[in-house]
Amino acid sequence: MAREIYALGIGHNTPVFIDLALSCGYEVTGLYHYNDERTGETDHGYPILGSFADLFVQDIREKMFLLTMGDSHIKAELTQHILEGGGSVPSLIHPSAVISAFAHIHPIGVYISPFSYVQADSSIGLGSVLLSHVNVSHTTSIGQYCFIAGGSHIGAYTDVEDFVFVGQGVLSISAKVKKIGHGAFIGAGSLLTHEVPAGAKVMGRPAKIIE
Repeated sequence: MAREIYALGIGHNTPVFIDLALSCGYEVTGLYHYNDERTGETDHGYPILGSFADLFVQDIREKMFLLTMGDSHIKAELTQHILEGGGSVPSLIHPSAVISAFAHIHPIGVYISPFSYVQADSSIGLGSVLLSHVNVSHTTSIGQYCFIAGGSHIGAYTDVEDFVFVGQGVLSISAKVKKIGHGAFIGAGSLLTHEVPAGAKVMGRPAKIIE
C-alpha cells in the first residue's frame, strides 16, 4: 500500500519532486501553498488543500511531507516546524540513483533524483537536493540544505558547507577544491579549481569570484 505524503509549495519544481515521491512509492494526497490564494484549486491534478497556516493548526503527528520550494532557508524553517509538530520529512532516493554502501544519506529531507551517484565515504546532509545526473565523488561531504543542479560533478575530498547552491553542469576538481563555504553560489557550467569562500558568488571556466 502506498504511503501518503503531502506536498508543500507550489511552483515549477513541484511536479519534479512529486515525480520523485511517486517513484519512491508514495501517494501524494494534496498540496499546501504559502498563502490561501489558491485554496480549492488543483495543480497537476492534485487538490490544493490550504495554506501553510491552515496546515499548522492541524494535528500533523505521523503525517509525512514533501517540501518542493526552491528557497532552502524557507525549507529549513518548515522542516523544523514539521518535526516539532510530530510530522516527518522523509528522504527520497530515486530507484535509479546509485548510493554506495559506504555513503551516508541523512534520513530527513534529502532528495536524490534519477541517475545520480553518491560514492563511498561521502555524506549528504539534512534537506539537501541532488538533481538528475549529479556525481558526488568519494570522501566528500555535502552539508545541510544544499542544492546541486543536474549534471554537476563534485570531486573527491571536498567539504561543501551548508546552504550552498551549485548550478547546472558544474565541475569541481578532486583534491583541488577542499572547501566550498557556507552559502556560496556556483554559477552554471563553472569549473572549480580552488576553494570557494563562504557567501561568495563564482562563475566561469575556471571559476572566479564575481561578488
